[in-house]
Amino acid sequence: MARVLIQFAHPILSKSRIHATLLNYCSRLKNVTVNDLYEQYPDLYINVEREQRLLLNHDIVVFQHPFYWYSSPAIVKQWFDLVLEHNWAYGREGKALAGKAMMNAISCGGSRQAYSPTGTNRFTINQFLAPFDQTANLCKMTYLPPFVIHTTHRLTDEQLNEYGDQYCQLISALVNDQFTADDFGRVQYVNELV
Repeated sequence: MARVLIQFAHPILSKSRIHATLLNYCSRLKNVTVNDLYEQYPDLYINVEREQRLLLNHDIVVFQHPFYWYSSPAIVKQWFDLVLEHNWAYGREGKALAGKAMMNAISCGGSRQAYSPTGTNRFTINQFLAPFDQTANLCKMTYLPPFVIHTTHRLTDEQLNEYGDQYCQLISALVNDQFTADDFGRVQYVNELV
């Protein structure tokens, strides 16, 4: 069984139907730890030692956040800058995260078509997430396809609950090692596997 760490980042969770639902569906799963970065560090002073311990104690790291300005909320960048230290996470002696996996679970207001070469945003979600992919690569981790929820402002309560259930199934499948590298290699979004 794998241990999954959800690195959750939403600066105003009380205003998020989507992320509150996703957390509600999966937060009680065994072998899953939810680490709410804004709750832990409202002043953005990140406890590097605590965060590195969490990483060492988990096999898969999921960065769950809204897709703000084609990226993540500010605390995620702060987290990367401080926690992934040279010769710990990367560099000649940096092997602490080798063999682990990383992925994103994001929500965005635009449609899937809007995130295409011919769409409003000109690039795909995967292209926008390239810095996460490269960070995983630099740290000798495997980057998995993202879990993506599009057109978030138009979701009905029923659709929202369907995504919550899908996310819970995904996290459970990750915990139970139900996917292979071939499974991940044939999809753009991991949603397509559950």
